[in-house]
Amino acid sequence: MADDEFTIKLSRDQAFVLSDWLHRMMMDSAEFNELVNRERSVWSPIYAISGALDTSLVEIFMPDYATRLDAARERLLDTLGDTGRPAAEE
Repeated sequence: MADDEFTIKLSRDQAFVLSDWLHRMMMDSAEFNELVNRERSVWSPIYAISGALDTSLVEIFMPDYATRLDAARERLLDTLGDTGRPAAEE
């Protein structure tokens, strides 16, 4: 049972934004690395997800990467409504 595969479906925008975020966290974030290193086994699925995204997304090799990423972020934000926004101060 442990070897069964698990499938997650993401939109192309979700995959692109997640790929960028994972790359930044894995390369540039000491806090992220410290957090993950507390439970080292989490690196296995992180590498699997990151690798799957990187081999599936042609956008990461395009010269207008930043423009495409910004557009994908905006489209995702449009779908979120207030999710993830700080609570309004009263």
